[in-house]
Amino acid sequence: MNHVYDPGREVSAPEVPGIGDRAGPRTEGHVDGRQGRRPGGNGDHPLHEGFDDVDLERVSRRPGAKWALADGGIAAWIADMDFPPCPPVLSRLREIIEVGDLGYPNWLGRTPLRAAFSRRMAERHGWAADAAPVREVTDLIQGVQLILHLATAPGDAVALHVPAYPPFLSSITASGRRLVPLPLHRDPTCGWALDPAATDDAVTRAGARVLILVNPHNPTGRVFTRAELESVAETARRHDLLVISDEIHADLGYTPHGHIPFASISPDAARRTVTLTSASKAFNLAGLRCAVMHVGDPDLLRKRDALPSDLFGAPSFLGVEAALAAWTPEGDAWLVTLVEHLGCNRRRVAEMAATWPGVDLAAPDGTYLAWLDVRGTGLGQWAGKAFAEGGVRLSPGEDFGPGGEGFVRLNFATSAGILDEALRRMDAVLRGTAA
Repeated sequence: MNHVYDPGREVSAPEVPGIGDRAGPRTEGHVDGRQGRRPGGNGDHPLHEGFDDVDLERVSRRPGAKWALADGGIAAWIADMDFPPCPPVLSRLREIIEVGDLGYPNWLGRTPLRAAFSRRMAERHGWAADAAPVREVTDLIQGVQLILHLATAPGDAVALHVPAYPPFLSSITASGRRLVPLPLHRDPTCGWALDPAATDDAVTRAGARVLILVNPHNPTGRVFTRAELESVAETARRHDLLVISDEIHADLGYTPHGHIPFASISPDAARRTVTLTSASKAFNLAGLRCAVMHVGDPDLLRKRDALPSDLFGAPSFLGVEAALAAWTPEGDAWLVTLVEHLGCNRRRVAEMAATWPGVDLAAPDGTYLAWLDVRGTGLGQWAGKAFAEGGVRLSPGEDFGPGGEGFVRLNFATSAGILDEALRRMDAVLRGTAA
């Protein structure tokens, strides 16, 4: 099997200069920007200032988990980007540090993020999300755990599409809830698809109380259509499910795959949905610990607000200020260039995957994650280890629960040069020529 699905675009298996050329020199992640282009694939790819000037030597010395735990290889696993934060964020953080006021913020019990979230949903997605039921959390996973704690009891069933981001799996099991896996299936028309009938059957048999929806989906990169979301909403209505909707990758969709907030599907969906999001993914701010949740169920919101205000922690002052700076016209201008750059990298990965015998890829509709099926390569359950030994650390599919076996997840949010070197090393592993 050697197939790449990319909506609206035919992908051939071209010769890719500098990748898979095992007689050529081993690059160190530097990019020649003299012509303003980078070679490769079906036509040159433009260089993007601020994104393509990240090089391997510098980034590999970073102390964060992504690179520090990469065991000397190229870090293409943890879903952080290799780029610096956008200029408005850096400017705001520098301003705060230079003023020297890191004391208690003047928020009067609520942060300005509530109104900022409401505006952003209206402007970007046409969803009139009231700011009143918005609450802050330190990160998205904390929000998921908080809602599971409030809305379910030990032993209750929680449905989740699989493969799934590992912290969702562990949040369910560590809290004593039962996982109800809802497998996505490979579809030649859309890449990865929901199965409404199987979902209905699984939810019925398990007596599920909650469904966790991840859209755009991690790890497959699928952005679900309105029709698909309507089918989920109908299942939720019929079984009276609370829906926890993770929409943290919403800003990272590729044309024509626009994001639709699940709570905007219908009044009923809005009333039964907790929407979770953050600036952290699109603007690379995960370490600043700040996210928001919009709680559509008034009873659930009252339950949350009846608890001591600091029981579940609070976002950091710098995290809130960084998110506010990101969610501005200046931040969105940077975001446009980011998505253009990621789109070039996405195309690059698809082109290369098409040359690898036994590898299958549905090019992601959104995110900067490529979910590679390597079951046809003979690497089997050792794929992640084999690539790591070849100099590239990927996320092994087994970490993503049922349906992840024989897959690896590649993070392509890096410079052209680093990505090209990662793909060259993967090519050597797949062709049996790794040093």
